[in-house]
Amino acid sequence: MGRLVSGKSKVHFFAFDLPQSDASCVRAYPAATAEAWVDGHVHAFSFFGSVPLSMLYDNDRCLVSRIERDGSPRRTQLFSGFLSHYLIRDRYGRAGKGNDKGAVEGLVGWSRRNFMVPLPDFASFEAFNEYLERRCRERQGDVLRGHRQSIGERLKRDLEAMAALPAAPFDACHQAPGQVSSQSLVRFQTNDYSVPVAYGHRQVWVRGYVEQVVIGCGAEIIARHRRSYEGEDTVFDPLHYLPLIEGKIGALDQAAPLAGWELPDAFATLRRLMEARSGRAGRREYVQVLRLLETFGLDDVHAAVKHALRLGAIGFDAVKHLVLCRVEKRPSRLDLDVYPYLSKANVAKTRAASYLCLMSGDT
Repeated sequence: MGRLVSGKSKVHFFAFDLPQSDASCVRAYPAATAEAWVDGHVHAFSFFGSVPLSMLYDNDRCLVSRIERDGSPRRTQLFSGFLSHYLIRDRYGRAGKGNDKGAVEGLVGWSRRNFMVPLPDFASFEAFNEYLERRCRERQGDVLRGHRQSIGERLKRDLEAMAALPAAPFDACHQAPGQVSSQSLVRFQTNDYSVPVAYGHRQVWVRGYVEQVVIGCGAEIIARHRRSYEGEDTVFDPLHYLPLIEGKIGALDQAAPLAGWELPDAFATLRRLMEARSGRAGRREYVQVLRLLETFGLDDVHAAVKHALRLGAIGFDAVKHLVLCRVEKRPSRLDLDVYPYLSKANVAKTRAASYLCLMSGDT
């Protein structure tokens, strides 16, 4: 796994080479972790549609935890599970002898010069890896010096000697137990990730993938987060804390998990009208509207909020009714005359006659 540093971020890349045909697969990752190593293999096997019978590695710490006295490697748990899943025989180069795996070392330099000059500029690793996969596929049309056939033509013979893919790919993740803190946070490596407050102080399990962290309790997945590679970071999901805030409504504007939560403007309008009508109770009702996001998507709840505002039905019951109608694809039956508890504001035009009482002295 090589490394490239740009003006915005440091990118590590995985290089996979088939030395007989010179076919390659290159992928970019935010960090050189064991999960990235294994994820790179899984994508490479999918790219070629087959699995090599054996592979040559160096003694990277992501794959080998230590070298035993007899010189044999002690594989990490993740790497050992990966090898067993694909039935690959692993071989290792000599320490400090880069020529033992010269083909892949050459691929690292070639990829930098041809795929990453000028410095790549992509919005996401997904987009970057799509670009790298396309370039690797295009390279299969090249005829290298000393050969009469293209890389793709020689690759056919490689694939004939390789094994078929298993029924399901290996789950490339780091697994670890966890404990939910009093702040409803679970630590994975150096970062904290939130879970619903109902799971406070519970034992959980954590799966760290390249792009996400999945947290579960028993057989249930209770949280998913985009993985952070910052040190000592805290990653919140505001929805996890809404039940607690509903009971302590005074914390709505000061709660750290809600800081920076960007919602469409219609939500702020709804809150303002609810609080103007009912004060503290209106604020709690607004949190009840936010809790609809625990069950329904943002697009559906946003559409229901806008619909409620157009109708002047400023209430949780109205918004919930409109969300259900939208999800179930049925017309709404929201008649404000039938449901008088749904407040509707009626603004009448000002009449000059209304001020005559001021002149007559009537009260």
